[in-house]
Amino acid sequence: MPKIPEKIHELTVGQLSARSGAAVSALHFYESKGLISSRRTSGNQRRYSRDTLRRVAFIRAAQRVGIPLATIREALAELPEERTPNREDWARLSEAWRAELDERITQLNRLRDHLTDCIGCGCLSLDTCVLSNPDDAFGERMTGSRLLAERRRP
Repeated sequence: MPKIPEKIHELTVGQLSARSGAAVSALHFYESKGLISSRRTSGNQRRYSRDTLRRVAFIRAAQRVGIPLATIREALAELPEERTPNREDWARLSEAWRAELDERITQLNRLRDHLTDCIGCGCLSLDTCVLSNPDDAFGERMTGSRLLAERRRP
């Protein structure tokens, strides 16, 4: 990993890419979505402040756990611009996502636990299937493919 001298306060897109592990195209995409920002030189080249490295690391970590980019952008907007975000800043932001991640984990565990039975059964019945109809939410109202048609109605 290339070391950037401490006296350099801004990074080129290539330096940011090399240090963060994110592709240049990903950095341009993040910038177009308002997740990171740069200034332009007189030659119209992008320059990123050093704290952008931490922002990119945060974006990539959040993406790995499935946090939508819009949610990431909202979180990054709460960070201070006059200083590099610290551990407490990141902890505050990530804590807000804990409940959502716990719910996803619960859903994935349920899926894992019932997937073998469902594939082994082969029916995918909307009446009793734990994947298509978790906790038999529609069983009291009706059964079968009518549920698909009902869901499509405006």
